[in-house]
Amino acid sequence: MTPQRYQHSWPGIWQCLAGIVFACGGCNAGAATDTAPASALRGVYTRLAPALAHNAFGQPLVLESAESTKGLTGDIYAVVPYPFAAVSTGMKSAEHWCDVMILHINTKYCHAVAGPQGTRLSVNIGKKTPQAMADATRVEFQYNETRTLQNYFAITLTARQGPLGTSNYRIRLEAVELPDKQSFLHLTYAYGVGFAGRLAMQTYLATLGADKVGFTRLAPGADGQTGYVAGVRGVVERNTMRYYLAIDSFLASQRESPAAQLEHRLQSWFSAVERYPRQLHEVDRPDYLTMKRAEVLRQQTLY
Repeated sequence: MTPQRYQHSWPGIWQCLAGIVFACGGCNAGAATDTAPASALRGVYTRLAPALAHNAFGQPLVLESAESTKGLTGDIYAVVPYPFAAVSTGMKSAEHWCDVMILHINTKYCHAVAGPQGTRLSVNIGKKTPQAMADATRVEFQYNETRTLQNYFAITLTARQGPLGTSNYRIRLEAVELPDKQSFLHLTYAYGVGFAGRLAMQTYLATLGADKVGFTRLAPGADGQTGYVAGVRGVVERNTMRYYLAIDSFLASQRESPAAQLEHRLQSWFSAVERYPRQLHEVDRPDYLTMKRAEVLRQQTLY
């Protein structure tokens, strides 16, 4: 079945899965000479220029989501006010990816481990409230730099299994240099859903997620009113947006002194999420900060 795609120039399975993230790619890292990936991403930037310039989000950002029989995918394209060198240095690091992932309210732990099979990220996903490590689900991501050019890079993370019958998690971030010390990012978050996963998602959408929506505006109905996409597409849109905001908060924090970076990331991410309370509000700021400070400490001391 052909996937249904939804595009909206706004910034998206369920509560305990909300933390995992993005799409796949293929090959070996290293200094490549093939400029096709950079050219292709610049072509996307050109194609999306009108939506990036004029959108309800108020920033140069486009969100797309897709649902098929194989799973769900979310894509965010955004222009960010950081030089390409800063983006590349910041995101081409497994440890820094843990700094990003721990910002998400459902990520309880993340640790980068180098081994004979390459680098992996051990990530625990759980509730939106404080939780013991033993009660959170461990997901093992393989980390790879799949393409590196002078003005382009792509990072991929993949995991075979996830919580509650989900599988084939695919994470991809690619970026290309733009003029005026800016960069163009493409973030993808995708996963497959088996029978057990679909049952779990249906339960979530009928209970805790019943009033949750995504960011894509629907066409007016018979009553002339418009709403937001809901259901599984709403889920993937919310989570894609949460992780884009985590990346943006991490990159912004790199301008601060090392001692101030963690607090800057936490405050920045929560403030960004709260701009969209209809979609993303879960807890109050003090509760989030207290929980995350404790989780970061545990992440630094428990390997």
